[in-house]
Amino acid sequence: MRFDVVTLFPEMVVAAAGYGVTGRAIERNIVSLSVWNPRDYTLDRHRTVDDRPYGGGPGMVMKYQPLHDAVNDAKRAGEKTAKVVYLSPQGKPITQALLAEACDEAQIILVAGRYEGIDERFVELDCDDEWSIGDYVISGGELAALVVIDAMTRLLPGVLGDEDSAQQDSHSDGLLDCPHFTRPEQIEGCSVPTVLLGGNHADIERWRMKQALGRTWQKRPDLLKKKNLSAEQENLLREFIVELV
Repeated sequence: MRFDVVTLFPEMVVAAAGYGVTGRAIERNIVSLSVWNPRDYTLDRHRTVDDRPYGGGPGMVMKYQPLHDAVNDAKRAGEKTAKVVYLSPQGKPITQALLAEACDEAQIILVAGRYEGIDERFVELDCDDEWSIGDYVISGGELAALVVIDAMTRLLPGVLGDEDSAQQDSHSDGLLDCPHFTRPEQIEGCSVPTVLLGGNHADIERWRMKQALGRTWQKRPDLLKKKNLSAEQENLLREFIVELV
């Protein structure tokens, strides 16, 4: 899969993407990453990428032409059917399901805005979608782009050491993940749950599902409202609640 990031800080994106899961995936040619600086597409000697907003107000607005030309070069360098995504607080909330669906794309071009925003005509004419990493504002879209790249990369076949790891992550099935434990068995009087020590895989899977349902009920009840639980899952959730009280 090919990722392209249109950004005023290409070094920041390349450096951060070089670590961990994403870095290994790039080294193994499972994904590729290219960066495009709008300043390289400006037409004046000062390499101006922003201007004052029409109508007045604070801040500056990124200009259409440098962004447009950068995206076009990214398209020419990659796939004809590239998906262009602008990362902004106005975008649709990013979910695991949205990212999993986007993994079917051959090329994703992520546009990282800066300043007060970007010319709305670029969003309308050049972007296929807008995504948001949350209901808050950060100084630029670079961190959001890195979040997207990392989250999508780990979903691609061959990236993680265990092919089941991504499928067992929080949100992969609409639920939060179950608790995890490792050695030692005792830490300051807190023990590993007995079921995890018994070796009965059916009991372990049942316990993990119960914990995932219970954690979601405790921490993110909004997720449960969106999920159609099976009869078994409903029974497990009832057991969790009874055992809790």
